[in-house]
Amino acid sequence: MTQGNDTTVTEFILAGFTDHPERQVVLFLLFLVIYVLTLLGNLGMIGLIWRDSRFHTPMYLLLSNLSLVDLGYSSSITPRVLVNFSRESKAISYAGCATQLYFFFVFVTSESFLLAVMAYDRYVAICNPLLYRLIISKRSCIWLLASSYMAGVANATMFTSCTFQLSFCGPNVIDHYFCDVLPLMRLSCTDTHTNEMLLSIFAGSIQLTTILIILFSYLYITAAILRIRSSEGRRKAFSTCSSHLTAVAIFYGTTFFTYLRPSSTSSLEQDQVISVFYTMVIPMLNPLIYSLRNKEVKDALGRMLERRNQTLLPSQNWERNTEALTLSPSLQKPIDIGLS
Repeated sequence: MTQGNDTTVTEFILAGFTDHPERQVVLFLLFLVIYVLTLLGNLGMIGLIWRDSRFHTPMYLLLSNLSLVDLGYSSSITPRVLVNFSRESKAISYAGCATQLYFFFVFVTSESFLLAVMAYDRYVAICNPLLYRLIISKRSCIWLLASSYMAGVANATMFTSCTFQLSFCGPNVIDHYFCDVLPLMRLSCTDTHTNEMLLSIFAGSIQLTTILIILFSYLYITAAILRIRSSEGRRKAFSTCSSHLTAVAIFYGTTFFTYLRPSSTSSLEQDQVISVFYTMVIPMLNPLIYSLRNKEVKDALGRMLERRNQTLLPSQNWERNTEALTLSPSLQKPIDIGLS
C-alpha cells in the first residue's frame, strides 16, 4: 500500500461511542462479557468438533471454520475497543488502522463464502445423499474452504489498498469505533467516487453471488423435503437446515443494510448499532445457534460433561465405599479364600 503525496495524517483518532465516563464503564463491561462469551463459545465449538470423532465430517469441518472466522473478525476489533475504553488517548496508527481494516475484510468476506459453501453442503446431503461422499469428499471440502479464505484475502487486499491510496490531509477523527471503509472515505481530501463505486460493485457482487448460491440451494432443498412422505422425515430434514438459515438471515441482513444502502440515509448512531451487531453480537450468537438447535452437538456436550463428572467422582466413591465397609456388619465378616 502506498500513500498519496498529499497525505499528512500519520494516525487516526477513533471517536468511539461516548465521552461520558459512566456510559463508558457500562459499555466496557457489556462488550467484555460479549467478547468472553464469543471466545468461550467459538473455542468450545472448535474443541468439541475436533475432539469428538463423530464430528469428523464435512458439515462439522465447515462449522469449525465458521467459528474460526467468527473469532477472527471479532478479535480484530473488540480488543481494541476495550482498550480504548480504558484510556484517554484513542489514537490508532496509520499502519494499525490499515491492518485492522484488512483483517476485518478478510474474515467478513470469508464468512460470506463459508455460509454459501455450507448451504451447498446441505443441498448435496439432502438432494443427492447417495453421491454425498463422492461430491463432498475431503479433498473437495478442503478446496472449498481454501477458496473461501482466498476470496477473503483478495477482497481485503483490493479494498485496503484502494482506501489507503487516498489522501488524508485532516481532520483525522474517525466517527466510528473501528477503522471501517466508509468512515475513512469521509475523511479523505480527494475524490472518493471511484472507491464508492468499487465498494458497491465488489460488495454487491459478493453478496449477490453468495446469496444466489444459498437461495438456489434451499429452493432445491425445500422441493426435496416436500417430496418426503413422512412428517417425521420432513421435520428432521428441516432441522438440519434451520440453524444455518438463522445464521444466514442475521449475517446478511446486517451487512446488506450497512454497505449497500444509500449513504444519504445513513447516520452515525445507526451505523454504530448495526456494526456492533455484526462485529460483536453475531460471532457470539453463532455457536449458540448451532449448539442449541443441533441435537448432535447437545448430545456431545452432554457426554463431555458426563465424562468430566466421572473424573471427579472416584475420590467421592472411594470415601463412600470405605464408609460402607466400616458400617456394614455383613461386610465385616472374614473372607474365605480357600486356604483352610
